Amino acid sequence: MASRRNGTLYVGVTSNLIQRVWQHLEGAADGFTKTYSVKMLVWFELHVTMEQAIVREKALKKWNRPWKVALIESANPEWHDLWPEVTGATQANDAEAKHE
Repeated sequence: MASRRNGTLYVGVTSNLIQRVWQHLEGAADGFTKTYSVKMLVWFELHVTMEQAIVREKALKKWNRPWKVALIESANPEWHDLWPEVTGATQANDAEAKHE
């Protein structure tokens, strides 16, 4: 996740991507992502097991910033927020949902 294009980056692991991103969007938990307004889903990977996901998360957290940026830009060069793609929501639906 990122605060903006080339902004603050956050790497995490979850068993429920949609729920976890929603928590970041809503600022539901105090911490790093809330402090730095990290709300854009710019990259994600799916893994067969949680163990594999945790191993990958730990590896990515050790990467230097240029490597992380290159990984994001390899699949998302414009740093689009992938939230609508993941949820199937449109921008208009997102705006309505946030005001309900």
